[in-house]
Amino acid sequence: MNMNVIEASGLGKRYGSTWALRECSLAVPAGHVAALVGPNGAGKTTLLNLAVGLAEPTAGRVTVLGGRPAGSPAALDGIAFVAQDTPLYKNLSGGDMLHLTANLNRGFDQPYARARLAELGIPPKRKAGKLSGGQQAQLALTLALARRPRLLVLDEPMAMLDPLARHDFMASVLTAAAEDGVSVVLSSHVLAELERVADYLILLSRGRVQVAGDVEDLLATHRMLTGPAAEADRYTGRPVVHARRAEVQAHLLVRAAADDPVPPRWEAHPVGLEELAMAYLREPDAAALPGPARGRNPEPTEATR
Repeated sequence: MNMNVIEASGLGKRYGSTWALRECSLAVPAGHVAALVGPNGAGKTTLLNLAVGLAEPTAGRVTVLGGRPAGSPAALDGIAFVAQDTPLYKNLSGGDMLHLTANLNRGFDQPYARARLAELGIPPKRKAGKLSGGQQAQLALTLALARRPRLLVLDEPMAMLDPLARHDFMASVLTAAAEDGVSVVLSSHVLAELERVADYLILLSRGRVQVAGDVEDLLATHRMLTGPAAEADRYTGRPVVHARRAEVQAHLLVRAAADDPVPPRWEAHPVGLEELAMAYLREPDAAALPGPARGRNPEPTEATR
C-alpha cells in the first residue's frame, strides 16, 4: 500500500517575528531516500523537528507514516531521528548507550545493535567521547536503526565526517533502506554525496519548498541549453530556471523534456542532481515559473526572460 512518510499542508513555524518555515506543503512517498537540500537558514532543521514532533507548528499541519499526527505515540514508535551533532552521552560506553536506549524505548533490537557494533569494529566498552567522529556517527545510527523504524530522519549527520567516514555512513543507510525497507529523509549540504544515494529531492529556500519530486522525473524534465549569448533573451521554448551568460556563449537551465526541439544553433545536455539543486538555490523564485517545478510535465509557455 502506497503512503506518504511525511505530509505537510500549509506548514509554518515562527520564532518571535521571524518565520523559519512558511507555507510548506509537500508529500514524501514511502520507499525513498529523500534528500532535503537548502542553504543555512532555509528551514531544513525546522521542518525535520516538526516532522519528528520536537516542535509545534505555528501554522498548518504535518503528519507522518500515512497520516499519523507528528509527535503522537503512534508516530514516534515508527520514527528514528539522528540529530545534527549525533548526540551521545560522551562519558557512557557504547554498551551503556545500548542499554540506556533499550530501557527508554518500547521496541529495541539489542542483539542487532551489538552485532552491528561488532561488525563495525566499535569497542562496546569504550566511552563514546573517545570514539572517532565516524564511529560516533555509526553508534548514533546503530541506536536509531535498532529501534526498527519505518522512517529514518537524519539531520546533517555527515557534517563533521571525513570523506571515508561519510562514504561508510551512507553505505549503512542505503543497506538499511534496501534490506529493511526503511524510508529515509536526509538533510545535508554535501550535494555530491546526495547525488549518489538520493532518489527523491526536497529543496528549501527562504523557508519555502522550491522543488519536491522524484529525482529521475526532475532530471528528465530539465536540460541545459548552450548557445549564442546574443540570443539568450529571445529563448521562448520553456521556462528558464537559471541563466549564465558570457560574452559569446550562454548556458540556460530550462524545464524541458528530452524530446523537446532544440532551438537552432543551440545544444542540449542532461543535468545532474547537484547542478539542478544549485540552479534553484541561486534562483529561489524559479519554482513559481510554469512547468514541472515539482515533477509535473512541462507546459508550453511564452518568453520567460
